[in-house]
Amino acid sequence: MLHGWPSLWSTWSNQIQEFKHDYHLIIPDLRGFGPSTHPNDVKGSGTLYDLVGDLQCIIEDAKVESVVCVGHDWGTAICYEAARSRPDIITGVIGAVVPYIPSAGAYVPIKHLTSAIPKLTYQLFFDGKTAEAVEELNKDMRRTVRATLRTKDSPPPDDYLTSPHSFLDAWGHVEEIPPVPFFTPEEEDYFVEQYQLQGFKNTLQFYTDENRHASWKFAHEQGNHTIPQPVLAILPTDDPVADWVIASRLLHSEDFLPNLTTELLTGAHWVHLENPQQFNTAMRTWLNKYFPSQGPSQGSEAEALAVDDTYAGHVEGEL
Repeated sequence: MLHGWPSLWSTWSNQIQEFKHDYHLIIPDLRGFGPSTHPNDVKGSGTLYDLVGDLQCIIEDAKVESVVCVGHDWGTAICYEAARSRPDIITGVIGAVVPYIPSAGAYVPIKHLTSAIPKLTYQLFFDGKTAEAVEELNKDMRRTVRATLRTKDSPPPDDYLTSPHSFLDAWGHVEEIPPVPFFTPEEEDYFVEQYQLQGFKNTLQFYTDENRHASWKFAHEQGNHTIPQPVLAILPTDDPVADWVIASRLLHSEDFLPNLTTELLTGAHWVHLENPQQFNTAMRTWLNKYFPSQGPSQGSEAEALAVDDTYAGHVEGEL
């Protein structure tokens, strides 16, 4: 199970409780997050293929042969790239929120997408002014976390994410941002404490144009863009960032996913935390069809949904 940005292994808590007796759960913090280290170069380290390499090492160390990769946000992008480039170890994908973005066509910088999807504009800030963005994010980590992790019923301001000069300025009129709606106070404290370990410095690896282009180039030149493994795409209906159903059509994602199942769930970007019961039901229905549980003690193939306590997951559990 791979998290996105800004996130941690712990955001899979509801899925851990649901599946811990049925599958061997492998749940790492990605490089640069929490206690997971990073080479300290977000323009030259942290491409999708770098992160797939990390995943491969984790899987090997966990002594399993293959896994179903479950992702949210950027974690979904990693799962798709892992399934594309390493079909020998990735037997299926559950991708939340973000659709598959094939690299079959020409490279498209974010600056050419913001007119169609204005709420990707913040990524220009993360890329073009990375040091300034890190300083803003680190200034008050609790405020950053609260600003980002919202729900359909407790949304961010309408102009959030639309500035190329700031990530948080849309919240400027709010003295104290309400707590994260789906966290207990203890969970929010843990989240903030984990980000205080090394800040946001190395988490912006996903957004730099150098890494995005390198990820595209690696996949584009290999040319195998179709993912034949079973795929479950769980798309929220109320993500303030984009309408991902329309986005997936524009990207022609289905053309490259012959064994695709799509589920639409009410909720915003953090749908697996906002509506965990519905999310878990969609997961279990699909898993029962393609990868029925044999119990964690069986320990191979589909029972690896993706780490135990060695990898900051602090969970015995392989999805």
